[in-house]
Amino acid sequence: MASSTPILSPPSATSKSLYFSTNPSSKLVSTNFPSKPISVNTSRPLTKVNVSSSSAANKPTLKTSSSKPNDQESIFFDGGAHYGDLLANLILGFTLFWLPLTLAAVSRALFLRYRFTDLRVTVISGLTGQDRSDFSYKVIKDVKVVPRFIGEWGDIIITLKDGTIVDLRSVPKFREISKYVLSMAGKTAVPDVQEAGAKGF
Repeated sequence: MASSTPILSPPSATSKSLYFSTNPSSKLVSTNFPSKPISVNTSRPLTKVNVSSSSAANKPTLKTSSSKPNDQESIFFDGGAHYGDLLANLILGFTLFWLPLTLAAVSRALFLRYRFTDLRVTVISGLTGQDRSDFSYKVIKDVKVVPRFIGEWGDIIITLKDGTIVDLRSVPKFREISKYVLSMAGKTAVPDVQEAGAKGF
């Protein structure tokens, strides 16, 4: 009797089992980058931006205006006593008799200053300029001048309406300044300037 062959045979130990996954995430994804370089559109126009330095930004700018502000004063003269007054008194200061006048001339040269503007007359004195006297042209009653030496400098004597006398000693260009003071005070400039003869230094 011929041997019978089983219809169903057990699986062989060498057989391989295949498993199929239905999970879509398990698909293999290719990570190979294309060898061709990706082109970038560089046709966009470039804009230049000018950046100024901080020093230039913080630098103040001067603005000039053709019209003068109402509160701005125009200075006609600003200075101290004439240098000739100091020089002459230093030369004569070697004598004890003239020494007090020499010290007064040194004091005027160092600590005295006159300022004439279109609004007022200012006299500044003192070691640090702390003493200051101002008066307007409206309060001026009279102006006299006294030439010194040979007329290179002189004194301007201003009388105010309240009787106060202001004596400005050794003023350079005293004639021009006195005429300016009279014109600003509303007086007749040239004839009313009373000038005495030259008196010493």
